[in-house]
Amino acid sequence: MNLISEFFIDPYRNKEAYVIILEAIVFVFGILSVWFAKKENIWVYPTGLIATVLTVYLLFRDGLMGDMAMNFYFSVMSIYGWWNWSRTKNSKKLVRISRTSTREKGIGFALFVLTMVFTYGVYNVFDVEITTSNYIDIFTSGIFFTAMWYMALKKLENWTLWIFANIITIPLYAYRGWGMLSLQYLIFTILATQAYFAWKKSIDNTLQKS
Repeated sequence: MNLISEFFIDPYRNKEAYVIILEAIVFVFGILSVWFAKKENIWVYPTGLIATVLTVYLLFRDGLMGDMAMNFYFSVMSIYGWWNWSRTKNSKKLVRISRTSTREKGIGFALFVLTMVFTYGVYNVFDVEITTSNYIDIFTSGIFFTAMWYMALKKLENWTLWIFANIITIPLYAYRGWGMLSLQYLIFTILATQAYFAWKKSIDNTLQKS
């Protein structure tokens, strides 16, 4: 019980009530967003947008510039993904679940590298000391950036990247005293794993019909 208290309660004892409320909202809407994504439901984006916009503010408060920049990007990509997933022709979705092509894999890797460079630059612009945990943040930012782009395109590989980066982020946020967000990313990992198999099944069913 003491370990649970130290992990989930103690880090919040000196936080303002409104910050705790905002974190709780992020927690709920973040999970809802992943749940909707798993179901290929357009509500993934409005719910995710609420979570990421609030997270930008919370991370800026704590000086976590890499994560803040990443969540700002998530907000922008949520708007793009919302538009892209909504596109239809003759009442049929234009964007369907599929695998990445060789070209898209190459673009994804380029985005991964460029994002790490950009995130490193963000830390320097804000004159924030870069510690070991920040370097991990820079690395996961690159993965999350690519994963979000793949999700907007409905590519199966987005879930592989989410799972990998989430597993790294769980202990990272726990180390920083963000117990609620650490638990959230644990739930994200479980949902992302389920989503991977759900989307893969959708692709397999489509191939069988063609």
